[in-house]
Formats: sequence, C-alpha cells, structure tokens
Amino acid sequence: MKSPFPGMDPYLGRKWRDVHTRLALYSCDEIQTRLPPDLFAHVEERIYVESDGIPERSINPDVRVVELPNREHGGVAVLDEVEIAEPYLLTVDVEPVTEIFIEIREADTGNRVITTIEFLSSTNKTPGEGRRLYSEKLRNLQNAGVRLVEVDLLRKGGCGLSIAPHEVPAHIRAPYHIIVRRGWNWGKAEIYPLPLRQRLRVFRIPLRETDSDVTLYLQAIVEQSYVKGRYDVIIDYQPPPDPPLEGHDAEWADALLRAAGKRK
Repeated sequence: MKSPFPGMDPYLGRKWRDVHTRLALYSCDEIQTRLPPDLFAHVEERIYVESDGIPERSINPDVRVVELPNREHGGVAVLDEVEIAEPYLLTVDVEPVTEIFIEIREADTGNRVITTIEFLSSTNKTPGEGRRLYSEKLRNLQNAGVRLVEVDLLRKGGCGLSIAPHEVPAHIRAPYHIIVRRGWNWGKAEIYPLPLRQRLRVFRIPLRETDSDVTLYLQAIVEQSYVKGRYDVIIDYQPPPDPPLEGHDAEWADALLRAAGKRK
C-alpha cells in the first residue's frame, strides 16, 4: 500500500536509515539508465562513530581494538615509588554509522567525479562529527568544481547545508527542499521547494556543461521506498511525527490519516 500522504510522508523520518539507503539505491538505478554512455553512477559511503552524549569521532572501516587489563575499580598503582593513577573503566555505547551517497563519474578521465547527490540525514544537519565531515566535503566539492545535489526530506534542522536557511526567501520556504549547485557556477543555488501537501517534483541533475541535465522523479522513488520497505505495516500513525506538525498542517494530517484508516 502507498503512504496516506500525497508527497513526502513525515513519519518516514523515524525509519530514516533504512529509508535513506533505499532512496539512494533506487535513485542510483534510475539515474544510471539516463546517463550518457561515458558516465556512470555508483553508490559510495562514509563511516564514522556516533555516540550518545559525547562528541563523535571519525573512523576508518578497518579498526583494531585493544582491550586494557580489567581494572574495574580504578585506584593508584606504585611504580618506583611514583604513584600512577589507574582509570575507572566505564562501558560507553558507540555506534558506527554508514551513510551512502551517489557519485556520477566520467569513465574516460580516470573515473573523475562529475556530480555528487546527497540525501541528507539528521547527522548532516545537527552538530557533531557527521556534520563536520559533510561540511568539509562541501568545501572540497566546491574547490573541485563538482556539481552537488542535496535532497533534504527531513524537517529537522532547516534547509540543506550548502545554503543557510536564512538565505532562502520566505516565499519559497517549505518543509523539504532540493538544492542544486552547478560546479562551474557554485555561487548560484537552484532551489526546489517541496511543500508538505503536494506531490514531490521531477527535478534536474546537472552533469558536464556540454551535457543535458538528467531528470529524476522523486515522488516515484519515495513511493518505491515506502512500498518495498513495508512501511504501511511498520509505521504507527497514532502519535504525531517527529518533529510534530503544527497548526493547519497538523489538522490536515489528522483528517488525512483518519480518512485512510490509519488513525482513530
């Protein structure tokens, strides 16, 4: 079954890691069929550690972990009459995070990156290692003249990171956005506002200056992700989404969900 929402389903944010992966994979497959013969689209990844309550730190995929001798109670050791402090050992949960994105590359030039497509996640938009790494990547893309497409389908954290929220004119602000930066003219940002109550649009993905843009029908990708992820049986529509909708949007969503039999 399809989502009860006509466009982006705000409840998908609760399952974003799975949704994020599906959006990238299905989009990559669709884009591949539209590229010139000498270009190809691949899914790439970055990995870092996300922890609860402590600053994040980046890691490489292969890491050797060495456990210290078990000293659960701390204390002081004596070595050559010099006291050496023994630490208290605490168990801290850390979780390696893998984020995937799409790169369009040129085969004839040693796989040079032409365009990067990012489906933003909450770690890109909130302070921490994920945001730092993503901001660093944006600077590198700009310096290299790579085209950037940011698809922002999360209501948390404002607009995409390549443009500050206050730089978006009030009349085109929306819960969701797509931002396109053409590498040869990074100073101009193309913005696609995506209103909550409307179907998601077809948007253009830039390639080389001499190429025509390729298009991607975002609504079809989101619907494919919803159906194949079985979110119709997974998502509980009784509580509000995170963050909650407000005012007329909350009333509209409540009526929509009740009419679809998703809320009592």
